[in-house]
Amino acid sequence: MNDILDRIEAWLAQGRRVALATVIAIEGSAPRDPGAALAVTEDAQVAGSVSGGCVEAAVIEEAAEVLRTGRPARVAYSISNEDAMAVGLSCGGTVHIFVEPLGALHRDVLAALARAVREEGPVVLATEVAGPRAGAMLLVAPGRTVGGLGDPRLERAVAADALAALDQPEVGVHRYVHPADGGEDAEVFLHPFAPPPRMYVFGATVHAAAVARIGKYLGYRVTVCDARAALATPERVPDADALVVRWPDEFLAGAPVDRRTAICVLTHDPKFDLSLLRVALATPAGYIGVLGSRRTHDARRRQLREAGVAEEALGPLRAPIGLDIGARTPEEIAVAIAAEIIALRSGAPVLRGPVPATPRAGPGP
Repeated sequence: MNDILDRIEAWLAQGRRVALATVIAIEGSAPRDPGAALAVTEDAQVAGSVSGGCVEAAVIEEAAEVLRTGRPARVAYSISNEDAMAVGLSCGGTVHIFVEPLGALHRDVLAALARAVREEGPVVLATEVAGPRAGAMLLVAPGRTVGGLGDPRLERAVAADALAALDQPEVGVHRYVHPADGGEDAEVFLHPFAPPPRMYVFGATVHAAAVARIGKYLGYRVTVCDARAALATPERVPDADALVVRWPDEFLAGAPVDRRTAICVLTHDPKFDLSLLRVALATPAGYIGVLGSRRTHDARRRQLREAGVAEEALGPLRAPIGLDIGARTPEEIAVAIAAEIIALRSGAPVLRGPVPATPRAGPGP
């Protein structure tokens, strides 16, 4: 949805009537995930997408009806196997969409949301999609809210769930009892807009340049750190968002890390790796991978234990880094690392295996 916020804000500022269609749930395969959105004006201007094109026309018609009646609608569309194949899916599924008319009551909420997205501030858009006040919106950010759902107790419950969703952004519908309306159930769609997750890459090697490139493609804010100023340059790592010349362990000790953070240790040098890994393993990072052969890693684990790191604390360490896909070049190794990060993030089974024991480029063990 964040890709159409500016258009929606501009249309509302012009006084145009707008309907917003949002994917709130999917069953089976679907072209777009929950949170995907499409906006339609009264004169049939369209922005965004809720499918790969297979149900767009029907949603636009529904949006026109919502604008005519002024009442929100919750609709479901089954995507046929043929339509699913046309947009790259293995089979069809069902997509649930909430279509609502936007007006003056939504303008402040959406303006605040657009501002937060531009400034990369953490925020959650909560929309009542079923219940006595369907279409009401509450924007939740740490320390403040904008808009409302009509009852302070409901808003407190939604705000608590919304802030929890920011820690591990999950888009979905939550059910509540609406206290102000005789205990009637309300369903609220929570859509977190979190800042880009962070990826820290240590060792400004050719492998780091490839990992930074694919990390950016996956939506990470990538920082590459190396103690060697001659290596940590924009010419060598052009795709990094930030380059830091500092001892890796010192930098990471003061860097923000959460469960969405990926840490890739590519220095392949014990004088950097051991102290850096001791810091990394004490963080909540969702991914910690380190380059090197199995023999090198066995020695590294032993040295970490001798340095006081408990055996159970070594569990999050992914080494040799990346999935075993036969990667050889820096670009292939970056793909293997990205695949492992995606698999861990999605909860898919991870097949452990080595990338090359000794990279073709970069310092040796």
